[in-house]
Amino acid sequence: MPNLVAVAKTSDLPVGSCLSVEAEGMGLALCNVNGTVSALDNTCPHAGGPLGEGTIEGECVVCPWHGWRYHVATGERPENPDFKVECFPVVIEGDVIKVTLP
Repeated sequence: MPNLVAVAKTSDLPVGSCLSVEAEGMGLALCNVNGTVSALDNTCPHAGGPLGEGTIEGECVVCPWHGWRYHVATGERPENPDFKVECFPVVIEGDVIKVTLP
């Protein structure tokens, strides 16, 4: 059954930034693209880099280790959609960012 978990405050995630958080044993990358917050698996499938420590380019998060990019809404790698990270639904309640986890 899905579980809605508070993971951060909106003030922790300015527009154009990423943040690594942990919730219920899962590493998540929070990304704020133009005011829309997305949550993805924090581990890059290429070499395990922490996506939440990356940067935002357009609508993609860029892994800080080797520059692999993932679309924040779909988790797909634009250069090769066979590589994908899992995305999780986000809810903002007041100033609290909540993520729905499996």
